[in-house]
Amino acid sequence: MTTQLRPDRLPYLTAMHESLTRQSVPWEAVIALDGADPARLPAPLADDSRVRVLALPRPVGAACARNLALNEVRTEYVNWADDDDEFTDWAMALRLRTLEETGVGWCAGYSQDVHADGTTTLWRCPTPPGRHEAGDVWTYWKDPADTIPIGPTTILARTDLVRAAPMGGLVQGEDYVAALGVTSLAPGILLPVPVYRYRKHAGQMTRQDDYDALEASARRHAWNFGRSLRAALAHRAPSDAATRA
Repeated sequence: MTTQLRPDRLPYLTAMHESLTRQSVPWEAVIALDGADPARLPAPLADDSRVRVLALPRPVGAACARNLALNEVRTEYVNWADDDDEFTDWAMALRLRTLEETGVGWCAGYSQDVHADGTTTLWRCPTPPGRHEAGDVWTYWKDPADTIPIGPTTILARTDLVRAAPMGGLVQGEDYVAALGVTSLAPGILLPVPVYRYRKHAGQMTRQDDYDALEASARRHAWNFGRSLRAALAHRAPSDAATRA
C-alpha cells in the first residue's frame, strides 16, 4: 500500500488494517509513506510487527511509491491495495488456495463498492469467471473508454510476475497497466466472489476536480500497453519454441 497519511483517510487506513487482521492465512504488509511523517501512522499499524513501513523522503506519487515498496516484499504472492479500501474476510485464503491448487500465476475476484451508509454494491468486471490464458484479459477491454476488464486491486499474484509488470509511470491509472501486465504474462483464474471493497467517499481520487482531465489519456496508455504486450508475447512464442527444439 501507499499512503500520504491524510487526516481524512486515517480511519480508512485503520479499517484496511483491521480487514487484514481478519484474514485466516499469514500475511505481511508493506506500507510506503509517500513523503508522510511516520509518526502520524495510526497506532494499530505502528504496533503490528506484520506491518513494515517504507518512509520515502519526499512525495513521489502512487506509482513510484508502489514500485519502491515492491522492493521490500518478502512473500511469494503479493496484492497491492489502496489506503481507503479493505479486503473481504476470505479474500486471502480463497485466492491463495486457488493459486496453490492450480499453479496459475494470478487469482482475482469481484469487488464491492462500499457506500457512506455502509451498504455495498457488487461490481462484476467484464472478464468472465474461470481460467484465462496469458493475454486473454485484455481482450475483454474492447475500447479504452469502456469499463476496465478486471479490478486491479482484486489480483493476488506471484511476486515475480508483479515485479515483471510494475506500475506504469502515470499519476493515475497506473494499476491498470500493472493488471494488464500481470494477466498478460501468466494464466490466471477469476473467481465470481467479492474479494475487495472499494470505498466511495468525497476524498477519493476519482472524485477530485482534475481527475477526468487525464483519465482518458491514462486509459489509452494502459489499453495500448496491454495490446502491445499481448502482441509481442504472441509473436515471440513460435521462435522460442523453435529454439528449444
